[in-house]
Amino acid sequence: MYRTTRAAWVFLALLLLIPLAHAGTDEARPWLPGLLEKDSITIVITDSGLGGLSVVADAAEKFRQDPVFNSVELVFVSALFSNEGGYNSLQTREEKLKVFSGALQSMQDNFDPDIILVACNTLSVLIPDTEFANTSQVPAVGIVEDGVEQIAHQLQGKPGATNILFATKGTVDEGTHKNLLLEMGFADEQIVTQACPQLTLYIEQGYDSMYTEMLIDAYVDEAVSGMGAMTGPLSISFNCTHFGYALDSWKQAFATRGIEVDAVLNPNTQMIDFLLGEPRFEESSINVRVVSMIDIPEDRRDSIGRYLQGVSPVTAKALGNFELTTDLFEWQRLIDAGKD
Repeated sequence: MYRTTRAAWVFLALLLLIPLAHAGTDEARPWLPGLLEKDSITIVITDSGLGGLSVVADAAEKFRQDPVFNSVELVFVSALFSNEGGYNSLQTREEKLKVFSGALQSMQDNFDPDIILVACNTLSVLIPDTEFANTSQVPAVGIVEDGVEQIAHQLQGKPGATNILFATKGTVDEGTHKNLLLEMGFADEQIVTQACPQLTLYIEQGYDSMYTEMLIDAYVDEAVSGMGAMTGPLSISFNCTHFGYALDSWKQAFATRGIEVDAVLNPNTQMIDFLLGEPRFEESSINVRVVSMIDIPEDRRDSIGRYLQGVSPVTAKALGNFELTTDLFEWQRLIDAGKD
C-alpha cells in the first residue's frame, strides 16, 4: 500500500509539474512541518557501508550555506554489524528485518534523533516492514524514492529516452526501482538495470584506483552491450550510495565508447533537500560524528576521506576520528533466536 500510494503521488506530481517535495506532504510526511520549526536538529544518517557519508557531506555543506537551523548534529551510523558479511549474507528477509529494526532502535536510543535517513537502497526497501517503523515516533526516510523521482523526471515526456540503473545485485534483484517506474507508466525498455557485484568494496578501498576504473568499465560494457538501438537521450542513475564517489570513471567508460550521456542521476545529492528552505539564522553550527560497531580499515578511511575532503572537510575529519562502539546494537542473538 505504501509503495503504490507513493508512486501515485510521484506520477501526479509529474503530470502537474509540481516539485515532488511538496506533493502530498501532509499525507506522506505529516511530521515535516513540526520538524522544520525546530531551532536545532539531530539527523542520523545510516548505511550498510560508507556510501552514506556522501549524503552526510552533502548535508553538512548545504546546511552551512542554507542556515535553516541554528545548530545541526549529523551522526553517521554504520549499520554494518560484521566483517564477515552484511545484510545480504543473512539467509532470510525476516532476519534482515529483525537486525535492521534493532539497529534503528539503537540509533534512536543512543542519539535521540529527530529523523533517521536511510542512505542505503538495500535497507530502504525494508523500512516499512520493520517493527521500528511501526512503533517509533521518529520518522525513518529511505533513499529509494529519491532515485525513482530523479529517473521519472528524466524520462517523463520522452518516449524514446532510456535510463541505465546501476546498483548492487541485491537492489537489482529486489526490483523496487523498476517496479515503481513501471507502475507509473514507463515502458520496460526505457529502464535498463545493471547489477555491479563487488563494486562497493573496490570503491571503498580506492574510489579512484585502476581496479575500480576497470570494474566500472566492465559493467558499463555489459549494460550497453545488452541494449538495443536508442532513439532518445540516455541517462544513468547511481542507485547505490557508493557509486557517485567514482563519477570520473563512469564518465570515462561512456566517453571511450563514444556514447553521450544526457544526465547523471545521483539521489545522494537530493536526500536532505526536503529539510531545506528559507534561511532563518545568520549561520548554522554544524557538528558531524561517525559511529561504527566494527573497525573501519585505514585504506577505506583514506579512500573515502580523500573524496570527502573536497566536499566537506568537517565530514572527512569525522571519518578520520570515527567512534568505535562494538556493542552499538545486537544482531547475533536475534538471528539465533529465530532458529530455535
